[in-house]
Amino acid sequence: MTDPGAPSSRPRTRRTLLERSPFEAGFLAVLGGIAAIGLVTVLVNLQSVLVVVVLSLFLALGINPIVDWLVRRSVRRSLAVVAVTLAVLAVLGLGMWAVVPMVSDQGVRLLRNAPGYLQALRENGQIAALDHQFNIIGKITELVTSGAWVNALFGGLLGAGVALATTMASVVMTLVLTLYFLASLPAIKNLIYQFAPASRRDRVRFLANEMFERIGGYLTGMFLVVLLWGLGSFLVLNAVGLGQYALALCIVVAALAFIPIVGWMVSAALVVTIAISVSPTAGVICAVYFLIYSQLDAYVVQPRIFSSSLNVPPVLIVLGALSGGLLLGIVGALLAIPTVASLLLLYREVLVPHLDAS
Repeated sequence: MTDPGAPSSRPRTRRTLLERSPFEAGFLAVLGGIAAIGLVTVLVNLQSVLVVVVLSLFLALGINPIVDWLVRRSVRRSLAVVAVTLAVLAVLGLGMWAVVPMVSDQGVRLLRNAPGYLQALRENGQIAALDHQFNIIGKITELVTSGAWVNALFGGLLGAGVALATTMASVVMTLVLTLYFLASLPAIKNLIYQFAPASRRDRVRFLANEMFERIGGYLTGMFLVVLLWGLGSFLVLNAVGLGQYALALCIVVAALAFIPIVGWMVSAALVVTIAISVSPTAGVICAVYFLIYSQLDAYVVQPRIFSSSLNVPPVLIVLGALSGGLLLGIVGALLAIPTVASLLLLYREVLVPHLDAS
């Protein structure tokens, strides 16, 4: 006979939520809802910080191939990071020293002459008819000359100062975090690998390395795409007689080229509008250039650059870029495509084999 006082050898089964009392189940559900709301609130309040952290990590992954190239040639990683950092800072410093005064001068002249360009548009019959009906040019001219666009964008001079200070702080924080992630990237990768069970760690290491390579390859290739957009625009603008604004506008075109799908459309609208105000022929040439090169960029340049780093259907690129832009603006649109590529890699390498095996 077994001792009634002895503990039962049968394993205790855990009660499911449906087996609990209504009061207990409701209490646990309310606690879970409060915890979820608190977590979402914290993430929303820290959204700007999280965006800076993610962007810094992505930039570090984009620069890391250069550091790895030096490491493979018997250069210590710390020295390689310092060398790459100094090279990047030197290029940025020389570029700003040479370009910023010219861009500032051209931008001021562009804003000063903008009312004249807008008035020149009225010489076109169709544009003049639309302006007579809706007074579009008159409203834009008043907005530019009165400086109301500053208030509309930043809320006045104080708002502009706050926006500038916030932007500079974000830039400095992004640079510092990028250098930190770049220097400690191997340790960060090993920390990520340790979260996986030992039996699956090799597989997790393979998938994580593939994702990191795709992200880094995309960002590295994106800089080349942007450089080609800016260089081509600079040559065309000089050829059509807009040399006095070519440098400022080509920088705008290059910056907007970071935005997938719609970036070139915005820059084309801006450049073509300015070109038409100078000469209808210049406007037509600029429009033809943007239309032709956008197709060349989409079907020749980017497929060749990203063929080894990304394997994403075009429809997913469009949906990812639009979704990222709606959620996080320009940064979201920039990070959306490598994120989609990483998720697609997990789908192909993890979910599909699991479904095939079941």
